[in-house]
Amino acid sequence: MMIPVRCFTCGSVVADKWEEYNKRANIDHEDPKKVLDEMGVKRYCCRRMFVSNIELIDDLMVIGNKKA
Repeated sequence: MMIPVRCFTCGSVVADKWEEYNKRANIDHEDPKKVLDEMGVKRYCCRRMFVSNIELIDDLMVIGNKKA
C-alpha cells in the first residue's frame, strides 16, 4: 500500500497507523469512525488520508505492462 507518510494538510505522521486501520476497518469490517477514534486520529485532515485512500498501484502496474 502506498499511503503518504505525512498528512498533506497538517504534516502529522499518518503512515505508521495505516496497517492497524486497514486491518480493522477493511479486513475486519469495523466502523472506520470508531477505529480512527480509538487510534487517536482526531483531525479531519488526517482522517481524510485514511478514509479516502484507494489502492491504485495494481491498476498502474497493468497500464505500465501493456504493449503499444
